[in-house]
Amino acid sequence: MNRETIFSDFPEEMALQWEKKGAMRLHLVDLDGAVHGKPFNREGIRKVVDTVSIPVQLGGGIREFDTIEEYINMGIHQIIVGTAAYKNPDLIEMACKSYPGRILVAIDSRNNYVSVEGWTEPTGIITIDLARRFEDIGISSIIYTDIKRDGMRTGPDVDAIRNFAKAINVPVITAGGISSLKDIEDLLPLEADGVSGIIIGRALYDGSVKLEQIYDMIDKTSS
Repeated sequence: MNRETIFSDFPEEMALQWEKKGAMRLHLVDLDGAVHGKPFNREGIRKVVDTVSIPVQLGGGIREFDTIEEYINMGIHQIIVGTAAYKNPDLIEMACKSYPGRILVAIDSRNNYVSVEGWTEPTGIITIDLARRFEDIGISSIIYTDIKRDGMRTGPDVDAIRNFAKAINVPVITAGGISSLKDIEDLLPLEADGVSGIIIGRALYDGSVKLEQIYDMIDKTSS
């Protein structure tokens, strides 16, 4: 948090920019909420949802069922739960029953161990062991973030992502370290192992990769 980079003071305008460039889904995180354990940026989130027409998935500070319900009613398409998945797994089961297909679990990994509370609190739980707890309760996906690589432009740890995805029977969305088109190209074959998506943040904002280039590469790879 003390090394953050601000790319815009108007998240809704930035969100609309990505939609105009062809984005089909927006990954949104309330960073203050993640650290403080409760929603902090409701109005900013509401502005984003009201501005774009593409589905928005949201995480950060979501620890209570009432918060999940509030965000769903606000128009958030998918809810991402991280710390609460570790500390209150019953919440995940209840949320999945109430909102099937709309609940994702975020697992943040540092050296194959789970960290929570916005990455500030390490645990003794092995990443794969936590993921397996949620295999059969109806979550849509698991978002796997390599903390040491996120935002660092060092490239993803392809082997670690592959091993994680192959070890569980839930689709995996990977995040952390994407810095070039080559990184994305290296991850595409992991679809066969259960990787269903890639979250790209900083690399898009600093221009290291362009959204149009990503879609072009995916089209060429799949054709």
